[in-house]
Amino acid sequence: MFPAVRAGNVLVDLGEIYFIILIVRMLLSWFPYDPMSPFNGVRHFIFTITEPVLAPFRRLIPPIGMIDISFIVALIVVQIVITQILSRIPI
Repeated sequence: MFPAVRAGNVLVDLGEIYFIILIVRMLLSWFPYDPMSPFNGVRHFIFTITEPVLAPFRRLIPPIGMIDISFIVALIVVQIVITQILSRIPI
């Protein structure tokens, strides 16, 4: 009735969700922070779960003017991990 769920597929799905959350964080960084916004809980959650991945890249790669190149590198590395590592994990 339901297709068998492979562990690799679940990990890839979770990785893709995390990649989307990183994109959302990038978009949120373009808008000013409003402490009275009803979306502060969501914003705080997104920043909390993405900061552990982004912080090491920021320490290694300095910004170029107003552009945070480390964010682009982090997106590329996360996508490589998803496609090359997580997708190859056997059942």
